[in-house]
Amino acid sequence: MSGPLALGPTETGWQRFRKDHAAVLAAWFLLAIATACLLSPWIAPYPYQRQDLALGAVAPCATHWFGTDILGRDVLSRLLQGGMVSLGVGLVATVVALAFGVLYGVAAGQAGGLVERAMMRTVDILSTLPLTLIVILCMVVFGQNIWMIFLAVGGVSWLTMSRIICTETVSLKNRQFVEVSVALGQSKVGVFTHHYLPNLAGIIAIYATLTVPGVMMLEAFVSFLGLGVQSPMTSWGLMIKDGADIMEECPWLLIAPSVVFALTLLSLNFVGDGLRDAFDPRASKK
Repeated sequence: MSGPLALGPTETGWQRFRKDHAAVLAAWFLLAIATACLLSPWIAPYPYQRQDLALGAVAPCATHWFGTDILGRDVLSRLLQGGMVSLGVGLVATVVALAFGVLYGVAAGQAGGLVERAMMRTVDILSTLPLTLIVILCMVVFGQNIWMIFLAVGGVSWLTMSRIICTETVSLKNRQFVEVSVALGQSKVGVFTHHYLPNLAGIIAIYATLTVPGVMMLEAFVSFLGLGVQSPMTSWGLMIKDGADIMEECPWLLIAPSVVFALTLLSLNFVGDGLRDAFDPRASKK
């Protein structure tokens, strides 16, 4: 198709994505859960940190839809607050990983030659390190605060992205429109913002939706070990840990956060798969 009505690859990709009903439904679920968690200070039925020791652990009922924990705290309120923390860690850490990974990958691909090989070998070496252990060590050495979790998790999640972006940059820099821009004297920053970034947007979106679940799982694992978010603040990982400790006496304390966490991760994977299929150049040939 040609002419003024022709769609670019980005517009075509988004059109294809909207036809993937499972991915669109998953996206709406993510929007709903993210909105509910973001508005938790106003829509939660109780303050998430409020304790009622006399009440104790109560199964789901009319006044506490998801029940209460052993300290009498409302599980639904804590679930919304925990979602804000878990989703926040996933999003912020992914942004940190994407920013560093994209800049590193573009710099390596643009440099080419020996510089590119040296930068990519550095990524290969770092990839062999036990990244989960590095995050745990950061928590132990620098303290267990929420901002440290953001930085530590994001700081170890950029390696795969840098490889992908480097490969795509090497391909793009040999394209005619990039060579013309360079020949006309456009700066490296201009080439990056006007050519590299728009053409890498689909790949970045795909990787972002596939990275957030991994980051959230890593945060949940660290919190499950007791090295992440600390009470009275909570996250889905910490709630799962607390629920697992008393799952026989109070199964609802494990079921509620586990189900919501699993549905969120499943939805993120559906959206990621939908984006990958939509923006895969081979899909347009089918």
